[in-house]
Amino acid sequence: MASLQYLWQNRAKSPISSLIFYKNWGKRILLLPELLKRNRRRTSLIRKGATISETAEIGEVNIEGGFKLLAVGHNSFIGRVKLSIHDNVIIGNHVCINDGVEILTASHDVLDPSWKEIKGEVKIDDYVWIGTGALILPGISIGKGAVIGARAVVTKSVLPGTIMVGNPAKAIDKKRTELLNYNPCEFLAANKAWLSL
Repeated sequence: MASLQYLWQNRAKSPISSLIFYKNWGKRILLLPELLKRNRRRTSLIRKGATISETAEIGEVNIEGGFKLLAVGHNSFIGRVKLSIHDNVIIGNHVCINDGVEILTASHDVLDPSWKEIKGEVKIDDYVWIGTGALILPGISIGKGAVIGARAVVTKSVLPGTIMVGNPAKAIDKKRTELLNYNPCEFLAANKAWLSL
């Protein structure tokens, strides 16, 4: 949601004579540097070839590899994340990827005498939440609404609604509801200052 144009067009409006008008504009001005920083990051990635929605929030992402292989959907939040991109990384809508997460799309075959490189697309479906410090290995698909716990190491694809924890990540008995309807970008203070009264 960090696109300045989007925030301006969808800003919460209050009468100029009201106290809330001045409070909102005070917050907007105070948080403007943070907003501009995230906008610059998104614009820079798009210029390098990534496909990123104007409503996605991009934190301090460290990307190694092909920017053109990255796609990020609407209202998705990516924190301080490391992406090693040698194959497609497709991130859906309303995804939350917390700080410290690493996503890898290539490795080496330890059984191959020439230590051949193995690549695999990583696909993260809508409403996935990836907790702090998780590691996603090459060739993984994470289904809609799945949750990856903090520090989990995901070595195999994850079914929709599944909650995975541990190293290697294993499913717990509980499943997430199928009726998900939230926007992880709304929780950011800079966006709240524009979109809510």
